[in-house]
Amino acid sequence: MQPVELDVRAVLRDGGEPFPLIMQAVAGLKAGQPLKLIANFRPVPLCQVMQKKGFSFADREIGHGDWEVIFTPIGAESASEQCKPVNRSAQTVIPEIWPDPMHYLDYSLPDQGAVTEEILRLLGRIDEGAVIFALFSAEPHFLVPELEKAGHQWVGNFDASGEAYRMMIRAGAQ
Repeated sequence: MQPVELDVRAVLRDGGEPFPLIMQAVAGLKAGQPLKLIANFRPVPLCQVMQKKGFSFADREIGHGDWEVIFTPIGAESASEQCKPVNRSAQTVIPEIWPDPMHYLDYSLPDQGAVTEEILRLLGRIDEGAVIFALFSAEPHFLVPELEKAGHQWVGNFDASGEAYRMMIRAGAQ
């Protein structure tokens, strides 16, 4: 069965939140029909949400930082890939061995300003290995490349409601 294709790159570039569009597309799928999503980052937290909804996935980078992800209902053609948070640093991310967070940040209200810059400044002031917990109203897709570029580790996902995004960030070497 042909997948429904949804390209959310323009929405993301304009600072919009594609999650409602994605869930609308999922709701419109026929039984067994896959969804092909195209985004300008690897949507790891969405993979976790989709697994809870009964989908497996297969993803691949298609160039220029863009990703294609095919979500397939489990029971139809399934993918063997497991959805795990990705950190492109050479270190493996194992949050279970991280210390408890030192700082708890709440960015769950809209229009919180320069969140990325604020978090990066805080990471520059805390010890290597220290952990920050942050809550967001949407997936902080602009923050992730900056964290990785600066050598910080992160894990994140949506809460059970799918409305709040939770992230733990472990400070890398300064």
